[in-house]
Amino acid sequence: MTQATENPQSIQTRCCIVGGGPAGMMLGFLLARSGVDVVVLEKHKDFLRDFRGDTIHPSTLELLVELGLLDDFLQLPHQELNSVKITSDGQTVPIADFAHLPTHCKFIAFMPQWDFLNFIADKAKQYPSFQLRMETEAIDLIEENGTITGVKASTPTNELVIKADLVVGTDGRRSIIRDKAKLPVQDFGVPIDVLWMRILKDPAIGEQSLGYLKAGKFMVLIDRRDYFQCGFLIPKGQYKTIKQRGLSALQADILDLAPFVGDYINELDSWDKISLLTVKIDRLRQWYKPGLLCIGDAAHAMSPAGGVGVNLAIQDAVATANQLAVPLQKGPVSTDLLARIQRRRLWPVRVIQAGQIFAHRRLINASSTRPTGFPPYLLWLFRHLPVLRRLPARLVGMGPRPEHIRTGEKQMEMSR
Repeated sequence: MTQATENPQSIQTRCCIVGGGPAGMMLGFLLARSGVDVVVLEKHKDFLRDFRGDTIHPSTLELLVELGLLDDFLQLPHQELNSVKITSDGQTVPIADFAHLPTHCKFIAFMPQWDFLNFIADKAKQYPSFQLRMETEAIDLIEENGTITGVKASTPTNELVIKADLVVGTDGRRSIIRDKAKLPVQDFGVPIDVLWMRILKDPAIGEQSLGYLKAGKFMVLIDRRDYFQCGFLIPKGQYKTIKQRGLSALQADILDLAPFVGDYINELDSWDKISLLTVKIDRLRQWYKPGLLCIGDAAHAMSPAGGVGVNLAIQDAVATANQLAVPLQKGPVSTDLLARIQRRRLWPVRVIQAGQIFAHRRLINASSTRPTGFPPYLLWLFRHLPVLRRLPARLVGMGPRPEHIRTGEKQMEMSR
């Protein structure tokens, strides 16, 4: 962390958000919508990156309803998932039904994350107090007398200093912001990693399950119309061992779980077509310090289980905007307000992370050689008692504490 220095390449703003992911873009949009000067830094030149969370849950869709943006959003290409089915040892069972959620949209929307981010960015750019700086990577924090007062960043042409009344780290599980701030992290450990790949799909194949369990193997298949997005769980740190078994062994494992993939599995003919996602679950003990707040994965890295990470991050952003939109219009905010945000969001994060840890260690522990499917009695209950499907639908679709838009919209002055 560096002390403040004079730099001709500098800008001043109320809030500097580091990271243009779902939390950063939503927070930037909501603050600008309320009339707060905000700068969002994104280190890449665009949002086009594969293998990012791309589930938009009913809780997030409800926020778009409250913002008056849902109709525009649903014009974008997407798929809708009304229920979640799991196939365990050949038995297909519905385990979550979104039909009874108290939301306008009773489905999960699957959409490439770059489309969602571009959509929010376009809406945010309508407000003159919003700046999105692409290819601008935060490299350090600026501190004055124990308070974070800005960010030092690099661009393709120069270094830039952003002075701000508040810095918000939304730069993910490998957050440079939380690292430079030396915020202590509690790591819970996860026994699995994920191989992420695409498998072409026969157009004649109808609706399939989302998850597949059998004999110590677990896989997720997301239907993308003309291909499946496949997540295959492996024991933590065993990627080299999996590769040594050979690509044909992985193909056989996938076919064992989902034989309907058929000959399309042969298109998966190179390890270059497979990405390793290192799964982690951790949480900052304290999300803030004077002049600084971390939210989203920067504050609490989530497992892909349930696909809830994106939506929890967005909920963090809404809670942050609700608390800070008015105070930030006047200047720096107190650590009491930052602590209030952590207190509000900590409980739902704890609940979801505890559920993910349980799932990894008890139900889908890929490091075990024992069959790992759901217990037969649990399958029977979900099949014959539909009311049970409402609880997982509520936890996955809305989360333990869904947030709502409490910020007002400043009269928009179109800047373009």
